[in-house]
Amino acid sequence: MAAKKILFLVGDYAEDYEVMVPFQTLWAVGHTVHAVCPDKKSGQTIKTAIHDFEGDQTYSEKPGHLFTLNATFANVKEADYDALMIAGGRAPEYLRLNSKVIEIVQGFAKKEKPIAAICHAAQILAAANVIHGRKISGYAACAPEIRLAGAIYADLPPDGAVTDRNFVTGFAWPAHPQWLAQFLKLLGTKIEL
Repeated sequence: MAAKKILFLVGDYAEDYEVMVPFQTLWAVGHTVHAVCPDKKSGQTIKTAIHDFEGDQTYSEKPGHLFTLNATFANVKEADYDALMIAGGRAPEYLRLNSKVIEIVQGFAKKEKPIAAICHAAQILAAANVIHGRKISGYAACAPEIRLAGAIYADLPPDGAVTDRNFVTGFAWPAHPQWLAQFLKLLGTKIEL
């Protein structure tokens, strides 16, 4: 397996598990992951939020961890990376307002490089206008945006994920086993047990 270089878009109040788990998992299997956030540099931190499903009408939110970025957003060039991953949580609602974030996502999509997005990260895919005609999952509250972007909303259970060509999307962090397995397959990663 050839190690891949993956760009990971995160931001303040991204969902804690959706930052920590994929970041650590991809490093553990041999890939390089550069976590970046607009207006922040390598060594700076973002605050994460823990979202849980506790029987309320929507998820609950609690303080998460400080996550240290290991690359600088201003230095990002899509051509330097093999794949893109985008964390969910609250960060996507404002990250999608950043024109460079949109350009980056569009660059990966145009070259059909693997793109993994979880939960509210679908908001960024919709804003970048790159999912028309694709089957895309995301948190249920993002379904209208996914449909308005011309995609087919994959109405999956919380632990569900779907691959449509170069896109791997999942409902939320309970989907990590499926979402990460599908992304690793798209990356050509083989794990021997």
